[in-house]
Amino acid sequence: MKYFKILPVLLAIALFSSCQRRVVPKPMGYFRIAIPDTAYAYATLKGYPYTFRLSNNAYIDTRPQDGEQYWIDIQYPNLNATIHCSYKPVQNNFRALAHDAQEFLYKHTTVASAIPMQEFANPNNHVWGLFSRLQGNTATPIQFVLTDSTKHFFRGSVYCNCIPNQDSLAPIHEYIQQDVRMIMESMEWR
Repeated sequence: MKYFKILPVLLAIALFSSCQRRVVPKPMGYFRIAIPDTAYAYATLKGYPYTFRLSNNAYIDTRPQDGEQYWIDIQYPNLNATIHCSYKPVQNNFRALAHDAQEFLYKHTTVASAIPMQEFANPNNHVWGLFSRLQGNTATPIQFVLTDSTKHFFRGSVYCNCIPNQDSLAPIHEYIQQDVRMIMESMEWR
């Protein structure tokens, strides 16, 4: 008889407690990044000692820096990214320029999990270079150098204007990597 009095109370407690909504943490998500279609055309850089093909989704900001002519920023407004490009004429200082570029690249070894490099050569246009894709949450996921080793030295670094997160920025890095490869393949010295 005692059990029959307790049973309805236990059933009521079980019924009311089972109808509560459980809070389940959701996994971290990222915004979907829409990558635009791309067409390429030669950049209009009058008076500059170089030219290359540029994506229609980017534009060039010229930025002379402390007497350094021919420095540019390639802006990607829809992707919130920039390729900072510097140019220096080679005047018996090729080793120093190459060393500076290499030192800048290796500053990221504390953050990068790997730095695979790929050599580039276009003998028809006298352009040789090195392409580096830094892996991990680095501030500059892509860096490259182009030169003819006698007159021209061009270096570029990709920056996304946000906190580096390799996973969420992967589509942007892949897209800009294609554009950097186009710049490298189409570079012509004037």
